[in-house]
Amino acid sequence: MTKKTKALLYNLICFAVLFFLVRYLAVHYTHLTGFWIPLTAFIVGTILAPKFQAVTTANGEKLFMKWIFLKGVKEINF
Repeated sequence: MTKKTKALLYNLICFAVLFFLVRYLAVHYTHLTGFWIPLTAFIVGTILAPKFQAVTTANGEKLFMKWIFLKGVKEINF
């Protein structure tokens, strides 16, 4: 599996987990109804999910992550 595929899967998994968590919390703990529930979950999931990216460097392809809760860009070594 290439690093680009891993980055895409990590982005999808992190977003999906946050989306369903926020959707569940919005249904049970807010008075939102209709399309506002998934819209809220989408916006919050998009903002809070870490972003993964594969970059080709002189040493080969590397996977990097950026997240609002961490300072700077971190290299992922898997």
